[in-house]
Amino acid sequence: MSKENPVKLQDNSQQRRILVTSALPYANGSIHIGHMLEHIQTDIWSRFQKLRGHQCIAVCADDTHGTPIMLRAQKEGISPEEFIAATQAEHVKDFEDFLVCYDNYHSTHSEENRELCELIYNRLNDAGHIARRTISQLYDPEKKMFLPDRFVKGECPKCGSEDQYGDNCDNCSATYSPTELKNPKSAVSGATPVLKDSEHFFFKLTDFEAMLKTWTRDGHVQEQIANKLDEWFDAGLQEWDISRDAPYFGFEIPGAKDKFFYVWVDAPMGYMASFKNLCDKTDGLDFDSFWNPESDTEVHHFIGKDIVYFHTLFWPAMLDGSGFRKPTKVHAHGFLTVNGTKMSKSKGTFVKARTYLDHLDPEYLRYYFMAKLNHRVDDFDLNLEDFVSRNNSDLVNKYINIGSRVAKFMSKNFDLELCDDISEHPLIKEYQDAAEPIAQFYEQKQYGRAIKEIMNLAGKANQYIDAEVPWLKIKDEETQNEVHQLCTVSLNLFKILTVYLKPAIPSIAKKVEEFLNIPPLKWSDAFSVLENHKINKFKPMLDRVDPKKLEAMIEEGKEEAEAANQPQLTDPLKDEIEFKDFDKVDLRIVKIIKAEHVEGAEKLLKLQLDLDGVVKQVFAGIKSAYSPEDLEGKLTVMVANLAPRKMRFGVSEGMVLAAGPGGKDLWILNPDEGAQPGMRVK
Repeated sequence: MSKENPVKLQDNSQQRRILVTSALPYANGSIHIGHMLEHIQTDIWSRFQKLRGHQCIAVCADDTHGTPIMLRAQKEGISPEEFIAATQAEHVKDFEDFLVCYDNYHSTHSEENRELCELIYNRLNDAGHIARRTISQLYDPEKKMFLPDRFVKGECPKCGSEDQYGDNCDNCSATYSPTELKNPKSAVSGATPVLKDSEHFFFKLTDFEAMLKTWTRDGHVQEQIANKLDEWFDAGLQEWDISRDAPYFGFEIPGAKDKFFYVWVDAPMGYMASFKNLCDKTDGLDFDSFWNPESDTEVHHFIGKDIVYFHTLFWPAMLDGSGFRKPTKVHAHGFLTVNGTKMSKSKGTFVKARTYLDHLDPEYLRYYFMAKLNHRVDDFDLNLEDFVSRNNSDLVNKYINIGSRVAKFMSKNFDLELCDDISEHPLIKEYQDAAEPIAQFYEQKQYGRAIKEIMNLAGKANQYIDAEVPWLKIKDEETQNEVHQLCTVSLNLFKILTVYLKPAIPSIAKKVEEFLNIPPLKWSDAFSVLENHKINKFKPMLDRVDPKKLEAMIEEGKEEAEAANQPQLTDPLKDEIEFKDFDKVDLRIVKIIKAEHVEGAEKLLKLQLDLDGVVKQVFAGIKSAYSPEDLEGKLTVMVANLAPRKMRFGVSEGMVLAAGPGGKDLWILNPDEGAQPGMRVK
């Protein structure tokens, strides 16, 4: 049975109503561990609020509009709608498998978002906050299209950094117009763009300067961000170009033919749209009560520091000008680095979420992020050696070890029954006294300080077990009751630690709840004590991190980078070729005389190919579909005149042609019988 300790929580007497969002992942690529830094941080904070008994609703969506999506869909030979649907399914699965729990995951390409975009725009326009004027816009003379911001690259007009996009600088975070770039180049064709006139629509950000100066210094952003915003205020706010010319995948601006909302207009509205979608299918959940300017609800945005300008200036100004409430707080974080440097595809440290999940438990990364995250905007370094050490030392050796050390005595000696009269034990009191300080660390996003306190408590539990030497006392009938008490106290400490860690490691927490035979833990359960209570047999909860699995993950990241760098047959960003160019490709029938695994590579096979008596070596990414022994003696088709390419595993002297969606469904081209090695394929 569970007995309540008469200790009351602070800051929980009144239920808060909180809406939480993460920045919307763009729909043209896979989720990677850099994204997961933000989504895990958000999920931990959201889970904590729910654990405390507050109404906390977490929503997100895919950011789906813009020219990149349109071009990518063309490349895939499908409609933009089909492309973003497939991407969203992949994103949702990645988040689910990382235990990131959103109450609703939607899309910016939705009717809810269209309605909100038009509503907010019309209100701003009616209030005089939208201007129209003809501008000179960069135009690709070869592709005959206006160039979106991200399809122009050049030198930042503020700091001079090279290879910057046409809307903002990754180095100094400045925002600007593409026409301000120095030495611009089209990312579509490589041509030097020319200026061409076009009428555009502008949001008068300057109308809201006084409000923004007050709002950004009123606790709604971190001090580091407020200081940065002061620099932008001093430099002078600019009107914001919110329109883009056709062709464009997005929402048309009301009353303006062939003019579309810039993707950054409807992206933040996607937060509202996802929540609106949830409200429409949930009884008792009212959209207006959360977004009314007089509402006592809270809205919290978690974002990366690279999109601060949009979320702390444009977004609150648009909300204010259209009659909606502004965010309670915008929580910005820094970038993820790996081993002290920027994530690198060539080094294998630009790791996709799915690649990580194929090798490692998601709670390793969740715990590591929590152990090192704080409330500042500093970059976060994922040190791989520290990743292994901290998980093994903290989660396995300190935390889970408490339960496993005493479980054997409970099973063998005490019939899995806890004793009583332990609620006043000083360690239990000390653990319970830590509840509010740890809760405040969670609230302030000082997760690292929370973990430091939690692991300090875990260390004391292990010291307590060591000092009581139960492995000796259990041998003496006179001291067996002391062992029973120690086990009961230790398992109650284990339960309290699980309460404190549950936002970061929900799957492990569930295993602990099953072991202790208790309902899902709430924060208030730190103050209840299990006595005269039947538990279940202990089952393994988490293995130690195997460094070899980490190495395999990095190797797979390198292979994915190498595969991505292989020549593509179709690419809308490359020039069209004439038939005479294609005719240069020498396709020959070859015989596979030897096939073997490549040590350290999970997707490649090394093939020795007989090209009319000449042996060519090729590395082919077909291991998922074929075993080496299945290939030897078969005929296939190769690009015979491809320049040799030096790879990490050796030199590849050509390319084997294969087709299929991937995985096991990947087929090498197998010519009919009668074909001979060396024959040319027409």
